[in-house]
Amino acid sequence: MLDLALLGLLDEGPQHGYELRKRLRAHFGLLANVSFGSIYPALARLEASGAVATVEETPQLAVAPPTGSLSGERAAIRARRLVASRGRRSRKVYRITPTGRQSFLARLTDPTADDARSFSLRLSLARHMEPADRLALMERRRAQLVGQQTDIPPTDDDQLDRYARSVAEHIADGVEQDIAWLDRLIEAERTNGASAEPDRRKTRRSA
Repeated sequence: MLDLALLGLLDEGPQHGYELRKRLRAHFGLLANVSFGSIYPALARLEASGAVATVEETPQLAVAPPTGSLSGERAAIRARRLVASRGRRSRKVYRITPTGRQSFLARLTDPTADDARSFSLRLSLARHMEPADRLALMERRRAQLVGQQTDIPPTDDDQLDRYARSVAEHIADGVEQDIAWLDRLIEAERTNGASAEPDRRKTRRSA
């Protein structure tokens, strides 16, 4: 799932590793605790597969404007010498490749990868999908939840004590709420999604 999330963010434009981590935490709650120790191996894996490419970006040394005083000019010169003596570390900028974009879209719409956890991530990236694929994702998840309803113990089962009954009721309520939520999403998608196109404004710039 981390690979999919990274490709989704990079499909919107090139970014540094630190920026990617910030956006993962901000956009995907299920990946909120991801660390650099997970992100960089994932980026290296994506780069090795040809899905991601990198460039080295060297920070430019800012030139201070003239101060008009001799002491100010000397201070500015000392500051520039100090920075130069320490060196300027370059940073990797990651961008998605055409191969990576193809892989991203294939993973995003893969019906064999459906499960509760990946659904949340894929739905959060649904703006990258074609309208028909978005609708299909929602409908498949709804069908899964309807199927789960048959596995929930009936709340009037005499064999359940009050604790087990409480859990069954909680699960049943949660599934019903999720189905109702998906019904609203599906209706909105059928009404508005058909005329919407995936957002490619930034994607094209990263090609």
